[in-house]
Amino acid sequence: MISGSIVAMVTPMHPDTQAVDWSALKRLVDWHIEQGTDSIVAVGTTGESATLSVAEHAQVIGVVVEQAAGRVPIIAGTGANSTSEAIVLTQAAADSGADACLLVTPYYNKPTQEGLYLHYKAIAEAVDIDQILYNVPGRTACDMLPETVLRLSSIENIIGIKEATGDLDRARQLIAERPAGFAIYSGDDATARELMLMGGNGDISVTANVAPKLMAQMCAAALAGDAARAASLDTKLCALHRDLFVEANPIPVKWAVAELGLLSNVLRLPMTPLSASHHERVRAAMRSAELI
Repeated sequence: MISGSIVAMVTPMHPDTQAVDWSALKRLVDWHIEQGTDSIVAVGTTGESATLSVAEHAQVIGVVVEQAAGRVPIIAGTGANSTSEAIVLTQAAADSGADACLLVTPYYNKPTQEGLYLHYKAIAEAVDIDQILYNVPGRTACDMLPETVLRLSSIENIIGIKEATGDLDRARQLIAERPAGFAIYSGDDATARELMLMGGNGDISVTANVAPKLMAQMCAAALAGDAARAASLDTKLCALHRDLFVEANPIPVKWAVAELGLLSNVLRLPMTPLSASHHERVRAAMRSAELI
């Protein structure tokens, strides 16, 4: 089972053309592995999946898989609000050698719970790769209820969920009622420590883009049940958990990674660079984590 600190990695882009910066992407993969990140998500929401073409999407996954070279598991973001498109992306990820796929709930079209069940069932039946559900209703306007998650958990290659509501009562229910081998990952950095201490399996993290070593250490402590050490480490990270969301993700985190000198602070429209009024706030959060 994939566990620990799982970075939802940003996608670097060239400042002149906004094309994917393949050299910077490869450097990021190496840096995360050196820093102790346990697994990498390529082209999730934080990786600007919404503004990459299908061809770019598949190519980023392939480059990340190739650069990682089996050193850590690679999870490919392959969700879409069209079931047929999600199948195409998931098949491309499987063909590239990804270890698993992360599939966000269909956004904007607001399916019923039955529609969600049939959507994920169709993808799981179409592509033979491990698949992780992803529930983030604050972005998708679509909430996959625990009953639907548990219903889907009986499908063999649906192996877990990234639960990004931050609702620990919901996480507790899923942990208590899940079948053996079904992973519960946090998708909310601010509550990830608590979720892991109650029996969750890891954190698919925005903060890990900026503080990968601290996040890996914190997750390891929480998964080992060392609540005191996990809390001590998380105290250094709490300002980042909060302030990397002063504007819509990935605007602040991409600015912060650029501050570390790892990429250019370039996003594709309609995303725009972090407002100058927030620079010092995010910089202060980085100082709190002793990153700068």
